[in-house]
Amino acid sequence: MELKNKIWMTGSLEWFTYIGKDEVYLGSREVPIPLGEGDAWTNRFGDMFRVENGEIRLLGRGEPPQREW
Repeated sequence: MELKNKIWMTGSLEWFTYIGKDEVYLGSREVPIPLGEGDAWTNRFGDMFRVENGEIRLLGRGEPPQREW
């Protein structure tokens, strides 16, 4: 599957993309790689994403996931 969004990883192993004209933080370990159609995740800030029709879409903000140490 080819993504329509441009995505990149920083040296801190964090994933970013452009959604529209906005640079958006996707997450780090929570991003499913390789991305496939229908994949969904929530980053540490509670932003929810899903891959639909080859595009990463921001679905909104929810409750941040619980982190276990």
